[in-house]
Amino acid sequence: MIGAIVRASRPISWINTAYPFAAGYLLATREIDAILIVGTLFFLVPYNLLMYGINDVFDYESDLANPRKGGVEGDVVRDRGAAARVHRAILWACAITVLPFMAWLLLVGDGWAAVTLLLVVLGVIAYSAPGLRFKERPFLDSLTSALHFAGPLIYALVLADVPLTGATVWPIWVAFVLWGMASHAFGAVQDVRADREGGIGSVATVIGARATVRVAVVLYVAASALLLFLPWPSVLAAVLPLPYVVSTARFWNVTDATCEDANRGWRTFLWLNQPVGFVVTMLLILAW
Repeated sequence: MIGAIVRASRPISWINTAYPFAAGYLLATREIDAILIVGTLFFLVPYNLLMYGINDVFDYESDLANPRKGGVEGDVVRDRGAAARVHRAILWACAITVLPFMAWLLLVGDGWAAVTLLLVVLGVIAYSAPGLRFKERPFLDSLTSALHFAGPLIYALVLADVPLTGATVWPIWVAFVLWGMASHAFGAVQDVRADREGGIGSVATVIGARATVRVAVVLYVAASALLLFLPWPSVLAAVLPLPYVVSTARFWNVTDATCEDANRGWRTFLWLNQPVGFVVTMLLILAW
């Protein structure tokens, strides 16, 4: 049961949400304090468990029919009886791990920080929860997914009283949102046929696999262009979206019938995050 809960939180993706918060808060405050430690821990595990766990619970039927599920891209318990028990445990684990962290963070931040944190967490819930299901609302699905990852950074900046409209701030978080939208859209391409068969909507099921890939490439390029507004040496970050452009552009002419081919690009995306994250770290140290 514990193993199933951990797998539901997607350990391979923990760093993708904890890192933006920690980096943003540390660069803004230039000190290691309790807020940095607690916030990083929150966005490392409980936040990811909430995000992916809820998704696993309420997407169970479609995940069963999706051949790529069952590994780093999402665990699926094939036995329905066992799945029901695991799903209950996941929802309880979400509540038990998320609420104490959130309560503390809401107390230590000001009103704007509290509103920002609540919106970020509500976005995570709304993405998959019945009745809201932002993941099935084309274009809103990509924006919401992007904010899952850019949200921790935005929250860190608000928590540290950093104006989001600052000349050296807005290009970073806006580019991050565009990068996240591109990644989500491209990730949806591989599931076009499975989602349609399961009656699930997405940006890719609406505009088609080929158009979605091309939109993703444009968004990656736009993210790169925005980072050109940063001063030296931060402007060097403008090259970071380009590997994603190259990887995604390989599927420029993919069709709905061959959408599963895009899974190769998605797997490239998963490992590409590691060297790109390393370069980001080096740039942060240089900027510091």
